[in-house]
Amino acid sequence: MSGFFLPVLLLLPLVASVPSPSRPPPKYCRRCCDHLEPPLSSSSRPVAYQAPEVRTFINMTILKGDKGDRGERGTPGKTGADGPQGFRGATGAKGSKGQAGAPGDPCKTQHSAFSVGRRKSLHSVDYYQAMVFDTVFVNLAEHFNMFKGKFYCYVPGIYYFNVNIHTWNFKETYLHLMHNEKEKVILYAQPSDRSIMQSQSVLLNLELNDEVWVRLYKRERENAIYSDDVDIYITFNGYLVAPAS
Repeated sequence: MSGFFLPVLLLLPLVASVPSPSRPPPKYCRRCCDHLEPPLSSSSRPVAYQAPEVRTFINMTILKGDKGDRGERGTPGKTGADGPQGFRGATGAKGSKGQAGAPGDPCKTQHSAFSVGRRKSLHSVDYYQAMVFDTVFVNLAEHFNMFKGKFYCYVPGIYYFNVNIHTWNFKETYLHLMHNEKEKVILYAQPSDRSIMQSQSVLLNLELNDEVWVRLYKRERENAIYSDDVDIYITFNGYLVAPAS
């Protein structure tokens, strides 16, 4: 008996899960006007109703209040990278003259000056003849050599020189102010029945060890300058104007 009921128990689930081929298909609910509408495809079947999205818009210009107080200045940010160099601007107007500076160190100030004279008259005896002097007014650091009648440059720069003489009646006066062996300026007076004072001056740019001196120049006529033992008519002066930079 047990072998007979076992197949029946196994077939019961299969019979219950398979519909009978003679069973009519399920019926759906239809409206009276469905035949007037085109059949709906699976993609056009009605979907569930969705409410439209409502977004609230607020006009801020209506709600804008009065302007508030200015806030405190924030902390400065870090310095940015340097930009490229700009073009050079136009030259500005000349400024006003500044105040004079304090005096420099006197130990570093360079000086050179001399002033000498001659008490005795002089007649040239040679074709060229250096004039020597016998009286010293100023001779800083002994830059003027009294034995040779020459100034020696120990401080290079620009110098001012001046020669003053008194002519002799009826005699020619012909002098050169010399820079080394080169005549720079001339002092000349023609023979006359009246003696006069003559002067000549010049600025010279001197290098170290340059020489400046006065030379008589004898030609066919007698060359002479006048002086006496009481007064000094003949002088030779020079001083440093600006030292070389």
